[in-house]
Amino acid sequence: MGGNKGFTLIELMIVVALIAIIAAIAIPNLLRSRMSANEAGAAGAMRTLATAETQFQVAAFLDANGDGTGDYGTLANLANPDGAGASPGFIDSVLGTGSKSGYAYTVVTVAGGAAAAPAFTVQATPSAPGRSGYRRYFVDDTGVIRFTSDGTAATVASSPLN
Repeated sequence: MGGNKGFTLIELMIVVALIAIIAAIAIPNLLRSRMSANEAGAAGAMRTLATAETQFQVAAFLDANGDGTGDYGTLANLANPDGAGASPGFIDSVLGTGSKSGYAYTVVTVAGGAAAAPAFTVQATPSAPGRSGYRRYFVDDTGVIRFTSDGTAATVASSPLN
């Protein structure tokens, strides 16, 4: 009647070892998938930012020299064009902070003048290189998104994204 029912220590250790082996196989794949998703999100954000800059310029929220040709905006300008929240933003408020999905975004604008047209550049760099992504992205007023995968900064001379 009274046989012991349950698992032995050896059986429990085998189960724990199997779970550890499965986790060791699954976790690196999960991390690679997350980095790929972050990189795809960054490429999409670069498209969004290039489009938002064009729309912001056409709307002429900023015109430093008063010539009627709008200038490009910073991330804060794109998220809140009129500065009072009365006009809808060209980008979402999360991207407007400069950090989204494991990437940090930096916008540099050049106001138009008598001798030069307005211009902008956007850089996207992984917040934690090698963990949140490998690729670095660049886009300017040409609208061509460029990238590097070797850890160097992306520039106008980098490979275009297909």
